[in-house]
Amino acid sequence: QVQLVESGGGLVQAGGSLRLSCAASGRTFSGYAMGWFRQAPGKEREFVACINWSGSTTSYADSVKGRFTISRDNAKNTVYLQMNSLKPEDAAVYYCARGYGYQQRAYDYWGQGTQVTVSS
Repeated sequence: QVQLVESGGGLVQAGGSLRLSCAASGRTFSGYAMGWFRQAPGKEREFVACINWSGSTTSYADSVKGRFTISRDNAKNTVYLQMNSLKPEDAAVYYCARGYGYQQRAYDYWGQGTQVTVSS
């Protein structure tokens, strides 16, 4: 079993930054790719970013490219999402998950999510 716990969400002004963390426990973390998704009220959950097992390959949604950075520390069993230049449309619940790619069905374990609110 794998447990994923997100943290780091909160309220930030537009243009500000936040760093989300996702701590993994259970089975080996370092051998798996990880991703971040988000879901805003009234909208479907959407892909944000993903990273391969070693951290050498990353992929981003066009909407966050150049502003968000995904990274990982396998020694700490943690994946991060650094979010800069935040916009009101970035407000959502952010989820980390184990897997890789744009599609949710490629992910098998999910965290409970952390709320990000961006004020204009």
